[in-house]
Amino acid sequence: MKVVNGGMVSKLLKDTPIPRMFHARQTFPAERIAPEDIPGVVAREMGQEQFASLIQPGMSIAITAGSRGIRNVDIITKAIVDFVRSRGAHPFIVPAMGSHGGATAQGQLEILAGYHITPESMGCPIKSSMEVVELGYSKRNRLVAIDKNAYEADGIIVSCRLKPHNAFRGPYESGPCKMMTVGLGKQVGASVVHGDGMDVIAENIPTMAEVVLEKAKILMAIPCMENAYDETWRIEAILAKDILRREPELLKLAFSNMPQLIVGEGDVLVVDEVGKNYSGTGVDPNITGTFSTPYATGGIKVQRTCFLNLSEESHGNALGVGLASAITSKIFEDMDVEKMYPNCITSTVLASARIPCVVANDKEAMQICIKTCNKIDQENVRVVRIPNSLHIGEIMLSEAYYEDVKAGKYPGVEALDSPEELLFDEEGNLERV
Repeated sequence: MKVVNGGMVSKLLKDTPIPRMFHARQTFPAERIAPEDIPGVVAREMGQEQFASLIQPGMSIAITAGSRGIRNVDIITKAIVDFVRSRGAHPFIVPAMGSHGGATAQGQLEILAGYHITPESMGCPIKSSMEVVELGYSKRNRLVAIDKNAYEADGIIVSCRLKPHNAFRGPYESGPCKMMTVGLGKQVGASVVHGDGMDVIAENIPTMAEVVLEKAKILMAIPCMENAYDETWRIEAILAKDILRREPELLKLAFSNMPQLIVGEGDVLVVDEVGKNYSGTGVDPNITGTFSTPYATGGIKVQRTCFLNLSEESHGNALGVGLASAITSKIFEDMDVEKMYPNCITSTVLASARIPCVVANDKEAMQICIKTCNKIDQENVRVVRIPNSLHIGEIMLSEAYYEDVKAGKYPGVEALDSPEELLFDEEGNLERV
């Protein structure tokens, strides 16, 4: 595919005005656990007799680590490893990320290394394999499988993040049950869970999790939850027997702590950086409104969305670009379809991997979105710019929002400066927020 800077596309877009913009702060509840306090919180949770007694000297204990960009995931994982070792047991880490990492053992190791989870930093082995053991069939007659290394351990601790999913709704979304069935299920399990479609995944996850809890040696789950600033907010240990009861309760709490783009509506959304470290679909659609299926809704309402850069942590996996109206040639050139397509083949959701309009630079990405919006005031276009979908405490808004923000129309939004022209370099790319 050839993208020409200065070609006909550039000529058609060059006179499209980009509005002046100002920086704004969004304020949300800020309760958190400081990184230096995380080991103590983990030790306190796991140190309760009902949990600590499950870990006996000499046991081999598998600890899960996923592919998402969880804040402090290396600190949390190391704290769990250290507690297990303090009990005289032998911990090891298992990548639990379904088909991510290109559905290869090496690819999954690379993802963990990107989060500073290595044998050296954790002080224990990491056993990465795509081999699984079949446990049986769920009530819906779906095959349930689990990572072979984890299955052969004397016990499994499910460490994960608990949050709303980006493509479906149900009592169990992203959390321990999904980690047991999709994450630990590797490519095989992930394919089965997703195979009936996103309208059924909310039924597959708990019914398949029941089989894992019955047939595998799950000792406990230790989900973490994050506040609206992508900071660790809560860590709670849950006995295996209580996971199916407790997870829906915690999911409701997670929903109540979700951030949002408070202005609610606009014409164009600009996302500086996307990637798997932010969400399975590059951005969290619960924020951006770019859902890959009709089975979940929410986020800001806009006509057009553009993505400008792909994170290094994604290792070329640009899944989610298909949900944008336009992307830059930078993202297009960084794409690795061998990393992207195994994910969408496994999930059966192809929309996330489609190629949107590709333009030469950041400026043209904004311009093509503005120019193609229908029934808007081109002189007062409403543009929202965010650094990524996890960090939206400080954003940029176009001048059309300025007087309303100053007048207090959007509680929780504060203007930090006055509207100014955006600065682009010689190649037409933006300075970051």
